[in-house]
Amino acid sequence: MLHNMSTTVEPRSDRSAAEVNEEIRALWRRSGGTLSGEQREEYQRLVLEWAAAAPQPARAA
Repeated sequence: MLHNMSTTVEPRSDRSAAEVNEEIRALWRRSGGTLSGEQREEYQRLVLEWAAAAPQPARAA
């Protein structure tokens, strides 16, 4: 089953990408590898936060 994820990036996070990534890993550990509906929503929010916090590659001129 496929789930749609929003591609809207939220404002830049106050946390580092590493901090958000650790929270994502903890969520997966707590879930035992299968996310409930509520956990899936949290995962999607965290992924968007991680993307906003991740360093952006430099663009070629």
